Amino acid sequence: MNLDFTQVIPSLPFILQGIGVTLSIVAVALLFGFVLGVFLSLLKIGKYKTLRFLADAYTSIFRGTPLVLQLMIFYYGLPQLIEMDVPAYLAAVLTFGLNSAAYVSEIIRAGIEAVDEGQKEAAMALGIPYSEMMKDVILPQAMKNILPALMNEFITLTKESAIVTVIGVMDIMRRAYIVGGDLYLYLEPLIVAGMIYYALVMGLTLLGKRLERRLRHSD
Repeated sequence: MNLDFTQVIPSLPFILQGIGVTLSIVAVALLFGFVLGVFLSLLKIGKYKTLRFLADAYTSIFRGTPLVLQLMIFYYGLPQLIEMDVPAYLAAVLTFGLNSAAYVSEIIRAGIEAVDEGQKEAAMALGIPYSEMMKDVILPQAMKNILPALMNEFITLTKESAIVTVIGVMDIMRRAYIVGGDLYLYLEPLIVAGMIYYALVMGLTLLGKRLERRLRHSD
């Protein structure tokens, strides 16, 4: 193989600046997606059929269509409806947040339904209101069970965030592509970008395992 990383090393700080952009998009989108996902999960297990149908339809649409298509719609299609440009960063956050909410809602729904039915019956017998029961009894127990799945969603979102390069967001991938264009040398910058993503994913994986151990010890 004819690889020459010496030409890429001077541009490494430029590529590394994309880490902040990538993590910013992922963090904001995950927070937004988590809050919306909790809301959707509660609708899915609620007693109102119409709301259950709408929540399931939302999940079906966002899980059943490509993420890159959703990103294109928000960035290129939405301005056609609102007659106003949508910043690339905002389009990325909205797309990833709404998409992540669909997956998170299913994770949380499964976690809630996995909680022992006796916990719910005991709370109801004590006269605890439904909202307080969910907040103080059911959700805390469900969170312990679904933490690995949530961390996996966080990791997946981090990797998938690379597609924001198609709308010009200056993330890790976009910066590596720019360096490749400047040097007429694409493989080496892309390998560097891959190593950065791998390091981020491994860091998140270790963080997830540490949180899991802490939760197990707190039982």
